[in-house]
Amino acid sequence: MSEIVELVLEDAKDRMDKAIAHSRAEFASVRSGRAAPQLVEKLTVNAYGADVRLIEVASISVPEARQLIVTPHDPANLEAVERAIRTSDLGISPSNDGRSLRLNFPPLTEERRKELVRLVKKMAEDGRISIRNIRRDARKELESAEKDNDLSADELNRAEKDLDKLTQSSEASVDDALASKEDELLEV
Repeated sequence: MSEIVELVLEDAKDRMDKAIAHSRAEFASVRSGRAAPQLVEKLTVNAYGADVRLIEVASISVPEARQLIVTPHDPANLEAVERAIRTSDLGISPSNDGRSLRLNFPPLTEERRKELVRLVKKMAEDGRISIRNIRRDARKELESAEKDNDLSADELNRAEKDLDKLTQSSEASVDDALASKEDELLEV
Protein backbone atom coordinates (compact mmCIF):
# COMPACT_ATOMS: atom_id res chain seq x y z
CA MET A 1 0.00 0.00 0.00
CA SER A 2 1.37 3.41 -0.90
CA GLU A 3 2.16 6.03 1.70
CA ILE A 4 -0.59 8.36 0.42
CA VAL A 5 -3.23 5.66 0.82
CA GLU A 6 -2.04 4.87 4.35
CA LEU A 7 -2.16 8.53 5.36
CA VAL A 8 -5.64 9.07 3.90
CA LEU A 9 -7.03 5.89 5.50
CA GLU A 10 -5.41 6.65 8.85
CA ASP A 11 -6.81 10.17 8.85
CA ALA A 12 -10.26 8.86 7.90
CA LYS A 13 -10.12 6.24 10.68
CA ASP A 14 -9.15 8.86 13.28
CA ARG A 15 -11.95 11.16 12.18
CA MET A 16 -14.48 8.30 12.12
CA ASP A 17 -13.42 7.23 15.62
CA LYS A 18 -14.04 10.79 16.80
CA ALA A 19 -17.48 10.76 15.14
CA ILE A 20 -18.30 7.50 16.95
CA ALA A 21 -17.11 8.93 20.27
CA HIS A 22 -19.19 12.06 19.68
CA SER A 23 -22.30 9.96 18.97
CA ARG A 24 -21.76 7.95 22.15
CA ALA A 25 -21.34 11.17 24.16
CA GLU A 26 -24.57 12.49 22.64
CA PHE A 27 -26.36 9.25 23.63
CA ALA A 28 -25.04 9.57 27.18
CA SER A 29 -26.59 13.04 27.48
CA VAL A 30 -30.06 11.61 26.85
CA ARG A 31 -31.87 10.81 30.06
CA SER A 32 -32.89 7.22 30.50
CA GLY A 33 -34.61 5.87 33.60
CA ARG A 34 -31.29 6.07 35.43
CA ALA A 35 -29.44 9.00 36.90
CA ALA A 36 -26.10 9.73 35.23
CA PRO A 37 -23.66 12.60 35.86
CA GLN A 38 -23.47 13.25 32.08
CA LEU A 39 -27.02 14.59 32.26
CA VAL A 40 -25.99 17.68 34.21
CA GLU A 41 -22.22 18.10 33.92
CA LYS A 42 -22.42 20.19 30.73
CA LEU A 43 -25.07 22.60 32.03
CA THR A 44 -23.95 26.23 32.03
CA VAL A 45 -23.76 27.91 35.44
CA ASN A 46 -23.23 31.64 35.95
CA ALA A 47 -20.59 31.59 38.70
CA TYR A 48 -18.09 34.30 39.60
CA GLY A 49 -19.57 36.53 36.88
CA ALA A 50 -18.80 34.07 34.07
CA ASP A 51 -20.58 31.17 32.43
CA VAL A 52 -18.87 27.86 33.29
CA ARG A 53 -19.84 24.21 33.01
CA LEU A 54 -21.43 22.68 36.10
CA ILE A 55 -18.70 20.01 36.34
CA GLU A 56 -16.16 22.83 36.91
CA VAL A 57 -17.94 24.28 39.96
CA ALA A 58 -19.50 21.20 41.58
CA SER A 59 -19.01 17.53 42.24
CA ILE A 60 -21.68 15.07 41.14
CA SER A 61 -22.41 11.74 42.81
CA VAL A 62 -24.92 8.97 42.19
CA PRO A 63 -26.07 7.55 45.55
CA GLU A 64 -28.97 5.59 44.01
CA ALA A 65 -30.02 4.53 40.52
CA ARG A 66 -32.54 7.37 40.17
CA GLN A 67 -30.81 10.09 42.15
CA LEU A 68 -27.96 12.57 41.71
CA ILE A 69 -26.37 14.76 44.35
CA VAL A 70 -24.70 17.95 43.13
CA THR A 71 -22.41 19.62 45.67
CA PRO A 72 -20.84 22.96 44.70
CA HIS A 73 -17.17 23.33 45.63
CA ASP A 74 -17.99 26.84 46.86
CA PRO A 75 -21.29 27.07 48.82
CA ALA A 76 -21.80 30.58 47.40
CA ASN A 77 -22.52 28.97 44.02
CA LEU A 78 -25.37 26.80 45.32
CA GLU A 79 -28.10 29.17 44.09
CA ALA A 80 -26.47 29.59 40.66
CA VAL A 81 -26.18 25.80 40.25
CA GLU A 82 -29.81 25.35 41.34
CA ARG A 83 -30.94 28.03 38.85
CA ALA A 84 -29.03 26.30 36.03
CA ILE A 85 -30.67 22.95 36.80
CA ARG A 86 -34.17 24.47 37.09
CA THR A 87 -33.86 26.31 33.75
CA SER A 88 -32.43 23.28 31.91
CA ASP A 89 -34.59 21.01 29.78
CA LEU A 90 -34.26 18.13 32.28
CA GLY A 91 -37.66 18.92 33.78
CA ILE A 92 -36.41 18.21 37.32
CA SER A 93 -36.71 20.37 40.42
CA PRO A 94 -33.73 19.96 42.73
CA SER A 95 -34.25 19.86 46.49
CA ASN A 96 -31.82 22.15 48.32
CA ASP A 97 -30.51 21.21 51.78
CA GLY A 98 -28.25 24.27 52.11
CA ARG A 99 -25.04 22.47 51.10
CA SER A 100 -26.01 20.34 48.11
CA LEU A 101 -28.79 19.69 45.63
CA ARG A 102 -30.60 16.38 45.39
CA LEU A 103 -32.08 15.48 42.00
CA ASN A 104 -34.67 12.70 41.98
CA PHE A 105 -35.42 11.24 38.56
CA PRO A 106 -38.95 9.87 38.26
CA PRO A 107 -39.51 6.82 36.07
CA LEU A 108 -40.12 7.72 32.42
CA THR A 109 -43.57 7.36 30.90
CA GLU A 110 -43.98 5.08 27.88
CA GLU A 111 -44.65 8.08 25.64
CA ARG A 112 -41.51 9.88 26.85
CA ARG A 113 -39.44 6.72 26.31
CA LYS A 114 -40.58 6.49 22.68
CA GLU A 115 -39.87 10.18 22.18
CA LEU A 116 -36.34 9.71 23.54
CA VAL A 117 -35.80 6.68 21.27
CA ARG A 118 -36.72 8.85 18.27
CA LEU A 119 -34.27 11.51 19.46
CA VAL A 120 -31.47 8.95 19.87
CA LYS A 121 -32.19 7.50 16.41
CA LYS A 122 -31.81 10.98 14.94
CA MET A 123 -28.50 11.41 16.79
CA ALA A 124 -27.33 8.06 15.38
CA GLU A 125 -28.30 9.12 11.86
CA ASP A 126 -26.32 12.34 12.34
CA GLY A 127 -23.34 10.20 13.37
CA ARG A 128 -23.69 7.99 10.29
CA ILE A 129 -23.96 11.06 8.06
CA SER A 130 -20.79 12.44 9.61
CA ILE A 131 -19.00 9.15 8.91
CA ARG A 132 -20.20 9.15 5.29
CA ASN A 133 -18.97 12.72 4.87
CA ILE A 134 -15.56 11.63 6.11
CA ARG A 135 -15.62 8.78 3.58
CA ARG A 136 -16.52 11.23 0.80
CA ASP A 137 -13.64 13.55 1.75
CA ALA A 138 -11.17 10.65 1.86
CA ARG A 139 -12.40 9.40 -1.51
CA LYS A 140 -11.85 12.85 -3.03
CA GLU A 141 -8.29 12.86 -1.70
CA LEU A 142 -7.64 9.42 -3.18
CA GLU A 143 -9.12 10.37 -6.56
CA SER A 144 -7.07 13.55 -6.73
CA ALA A 145 -3.94 11.51 -5.92
CA GLU A 146 -4.80 9.24 -8.85
CA LYS A 147 -5.27 12.24 -11.14
CA ASP A 148 -1.86 13.53 -10.07
CA ASN A 149 -0.45 10.07 -11.00
CA ASP A 150 0.54 9.38 -7.38
CA LEU A 151 -1.74 6.30 -7.38
CA SER A 152 -2.55 3.68 -9.97
CA ALA A 153 -6.16 2.73 -10.77
CA ASP A 154 -5.67 -0.63 -9.00
CA GLU A 155 -4.33 1.06 -5.87
CA LEU A 156 -7.29 3.43 -5.95
CA ASN A 157 -9.74 0.50 -6.17
CA ARG A 158 -8.09 -1.32 -3.27
CA ALA A 159 -7.99 1.86 -1.18
CA GLU A 160 -11.67 2.55 -1.87
CA LYS A 161 -12.57 -1.00 -0.79
CA ASP A 162 -10.58 -0.54 2.43
CA LEU A 163 -12.29 2.80 2.97
CA ASP A 164 -15.72 1.19 2.48
CA LYS A 165 -14.87 -1.55 5.02
CA LEU A 166 -13.76 1.13 7.49
CA THR A 167 -16.96 3.08 6.90
CA GLN A 168 -19.15 -0.01 7.40
CA SER A 169 -17.41 -0.96 10.65
CA SER A 170 -17.71 2.63 11.93
CA GLU A 171 -21.41 2.75 11.09
CA ALA A 172 -21.83 -0.63 12.81
CA SER A 173 -20.23 0.84 15.96
CA VAL A 174 -22.75 3.68 15.95
CA ASP A 175 -25.57 1.17 15.39
CA ASP A 176 -24.35 -0.98 18.31
CA ALA A 177 -24.24 2.06 20.60
CA LEU A 178 -27.73 3.02 19.40
CA ALA A 179 -29.10 -0.47 20.10
CA SER A 180 -27.74 -0.50 23.65
CA LYS A 181 -29.11 3.02 24.33
CA GLU A 182 -32.51 1.98 22.93
CA ASP A 183 -32.54 -1.06 25.22
CA GLU A 184 -31.64 1.18 28.16
CA LEU A 185 -34.42 3.65 27.29
CA LEU A 186 -37.09 1.00 26.81
CA GLU A 187 -36.15 -0.90 29.98
CA VAL A 188 -38.87 -0.47 32.57
